Formats: sequence, C-alpha cells, structure tokens
Amino acid sequence: MDKKELILKLEQKAKEMRRDIIELLHKSGSGHPGGSLSEIDVLVALYYHKLKTNPKDPKWEDRDRFVLSKGHASPGLYSVLASLGFFPRDELWHFRQINSLLQGHADIKVPGVEFSGGSLGMGLSFGNGLAFAKKLDGKNHKVVVLMGDGEQQEGEVWEAAMTAKHQNLDIIAIIDKNTIQNDDFVNNTKIIDPITDKWKAFGWQVVEGNGHDMNDILNVLDKVWEMEGPRIAVFHTIKGKGVSFMENNPEFHGKAPNDEEFKKAMEELK
Repeated sequence: MDKKELILKLEQKAKEMRRDIIELLHKSGSGHPGGSLSEIDVLVALYYHKLKTNPKDPKWEDRDRFVLSKGHASPGLYSVLASLGFFPRDELWHFRQINSLLQGHADIKVPGVEFSGGSLGMGLSFGNGLAFAKKLDGKNHKVVVLMGDGEQQEGEVWEAAMTAKHQNLDIIAIIDKNTIQNDDFVNNTKIIDPITDKWKAFGWQVVEGNGHDMNDILNVLDKVWEMEGPRIAVFHTIKGKGVSFMENNPEFHGKAPNDEEFKKAMEELK
C-alpha cells in the first residue's frame, strides 16, 4: 500500500485502540488513561509498521525488542498486543482483576511484553542490557525504549544515557512528552527542558516530532531506524489525547472513567 493508505490504516487502528483503552479501564475501575492515550499513536506506528514481531512465537530470537519503561501506561501496550493476537482480546476486559493475565503495570508474564514496568527510570538501563547483549551476540534486531517526560527527572535515566554513549550501543529511545506526570504538570514538579539539548549534550542523536500526526511519526521513526548508535525521538503529545475532558487534565493520569464519562468518551471516539 502507498503511504497515504498506510497512514489511514494506522489512524484507524489508533482510534480502535483508544476505544479499547477506555473500555478496559472502565471495566476495571482503575488504571492510567492519560499516558495510554498519549502514547497510542506511536505504539500503533511501531507495532504495525516498524517492529519485527511474531505473535505466534513471542520469544522469536530475531524479534525487535520493545521496552515500555513507563509501565503504568500498560493499557496502551496491552490493547496493541491483543489486536495483533499475542493473547486473546477478551483478556482486556479482566484488566487489573485478581489472577488476571493483565495487571496494572506491564508484566513479562504477558506474551509480547519484554520488561516488567514499575518504578520509573529503569527501562533505559534494561534496554542498554538488551542492546549490549545484541552487540556481543552479533545480532541486528532493534531495541526500542519508550519513556515518559516526567521520567526524565530520574537520575538513572541519565546514568543509562552516559552508558549507552560510552558503549556506543545501538539503541532507540522515545520520549512521550505529554507535559503531565502523576497529579500535576511536569514543569510544576521539576522542569526538564531544554530536553533535546540535554540529550544532545550526552552524545545522543535527537529527532523531534508530533506524536499525534501519523505522517510525522512515520517520518521520525524512519529517520531513527536508519541511524546508528544511541538516538532518541522526542514526540510532543497531549495527555489523554482523543477524549476532550481527559486532554491536558492531570486528574486523568491515573483515574478510570465512571459510567457517564465512559459513555461520553466512547461517543467522541466513534
């Protein structure tokens, strides 16, 4: 298919995933909609266009490795993995239930999940380990790590950034820069900008883009895919994107929609 057809396909998939995110969170009564909705366009572009995966063999040796460092945004990742057939879609509706496959943070017991997320700041170090192992083994698959912007306040992120440059690791990092972290705006907690200059100062190649413009997302991913060494894509996004009352609203960082909010959100996502 040509690029225009691809973009339309990916945009439709992202809308379907947004509906799944809202529904699974409503059924569970808890979880994190804001960051799941802000990341979903990039996740769809990655999984439906760039990443080499095999839902029938999740541990396929030559697969690309994707690490969701901001593990609380698991509804986005779970929705995509279910849509690709890594596990039955019905599992989505048991999210966060006792003994369910899908718990609140991304967990490696879920087929297709490479990293158990929890405390922020750890994903890039884990990605470094994957990239270093790949280097030692002479493999050429990709290692991609998705972080949040509030996560850039964690010291371990910058230790990992130095390590990746020192070892010249073949690793791709992504920042979902939605300007909101738990309970408040990022700048009210601790200013991280100029974030691109900081990553450049650590020796990383940096590309920026609009994380809700599928054409821009594809262009940025194509660029970083062809680069070598440590590189990072900074995607400017909107927390809660696609649902009007969740957009740019810190309240919906970690709050599931009630019945009335669910109906309104699903109507907007028709």
